[in-house]
Amino acid sequence: MFEILMIALFIWLAVKAAGLALRLTWGTAKILASALFAVAVPLLIGCLLFAGGMLLLLPVLLIGAAVGILKCCV
Repeated sequence: MFEILMIALFIWLAVKAAGLALRLTWGTAKILASALFAVAVPLLIGCLLFAGGMLLLLPVLLIGAAVGILKCCV
């Protein structure tokens, strides 16, 4: 009976440890993804501007300006 109780206790402890490991991993992944996103977005904008992205950025800017003007008028 004692052996069954110890096996159940160790299984419960293993499940709790696995849950804690998943929580720590998920938290670390969220922090790392946030940091990478904060670094990647300005780099992406810079690369688009310097690598001929102005040709793509100009129409988007004009459409955004037109939408802004229409929202102000309406």
